[in-house]
Amino acid sequence: MHFTSEQHLDDGVLEREFTLGEIPGILWTPGSASASAPAPLILLSPPPLGLRKVYPRLAARAVHSAAHGYAAATIELPGSGDRPRWPAAEQAVADLRRAMGAGEPVGDEIIDALILPLVERAVPEWQAALDALLSLPEIGGPVGYSGGVISIGTRLAVVEPRISAAVLFAGSFIPRAMFEEARRVTIPLHVLLQWDDEGNDRQAALDLFDAFGSKEKTLNANMGGHTGVPQFAGDAAGQFFNRHLR
Repeated sequence: MHFTSEQHLDDGVLEREFTLGEIPGILWTPGSASASAPAPLILLSPPPLGLRKVYPRLAARAVHSAAHGYAAATIELPGSGDRPRWPAAEQAVADLRRAMGAGEPVGDEIIDALILPLVERAVPEWQAALDALLSLPEIGGPVGYSGGVISIGTRLAVVEPRISAAVLFAGSFIPRAMFEEARRVTIPLHVLLQWDDEGNDRQAALDLFDAFGSKEKTLNANMGGHTGVPQFAGDAAGQFFNRHLR
């Protein structure tokens, strides 16, 4: 892990950009008033839009987490932002847009091509990032995961024992293969669902929630579109982490 820049945000939060091989990322650590050394860590998984585009939302979540004593980190997903283009992924996105523009149902073949290769690439990268982050003296465990493509979070919850709890956003297409993986998830889950998300298959999200094998799982469903998650829902997610990462 190589740090490339740093700046101080609100409440003394230290923001440092880094690279991990070819993967860009950002680490936020609490100011001295909020810090407990080493700080527990929350992995903030972005949507596949590029870190620069979604930075304001990520930074706001990180500053909020830091106020409660958490470090937070994110990495750029494969094919996003300034990372090398991924022709197969771009073709899958084009096929998705064509189907939706024509008013056609989005079939399993398109969903699989769009999501499964992303999961296969992103999960090992998150594990490598976790290795590097936990080697820093200011960061310890436990570790939470928050956000992003719900299939990435599902796979990580299955294969990564260092993650103790996860907040998942039900706002992306779900391959059928992920339902079987969901049955193997056992960590506590808090799932956010925007009821009127026009780009999300609501029933698939509900079915995935039902499939999760966790004994403790909460579904927080709210009216509104993809980016309309209300503040109180975010606060509930923060309270969830306070219960499981402390």
